[in-house]
Amino acid sequence: MTADKVILTLDDAKKIAIGSELEAIRNEWPVVIAIVDDGGHLLYLQRLDHAQYGSIDVAIEKARAAIAFRRPTKIWEENIAEGRLRYLNLPGTLPIEGGLPIIVNDQFVGAIGVSGVRSFQDAQIAQAGIDALLS
Repeated sequence: MTADKVILTLDDAKKIAIGSELEAIRNEWPVVIAIVDDGGHLLYLQRLDHAQYGSIDVAIEKARAAIAFRRPTKIWEENIAEGRLRYLNLPGTLPIEGGLPIIVNDQFVGAIGVSGVRSFQDAQIAQAGIDALLS
């Protein structure tokens, strides 16, 4: 049996990045935006002016964690905050908000990770990128 698979293209990743960038610029937030495909492979990386270079790896790992477990990284942050420390050793997770899976036609096609400001602001930027793709 075969199935139709929706994929995230480079053009899609650029639309997401533009939407995220606009949200970051509107708020004057220097961030790194990373977009991965459904296998966690980097498709697109953008580092806005004045973004700290330490945020590059964090943004990529947020995106990879979001697609690996098909859920926002905020879930892991909440679990840790509630005292479920066993999640600190779960391979492939990053318990910091700002990583979101990208879902198109009920299929997980990739994820976005943003790093550079407070984690809830990173998530706001990531969501703006997804919204730009889906609008």
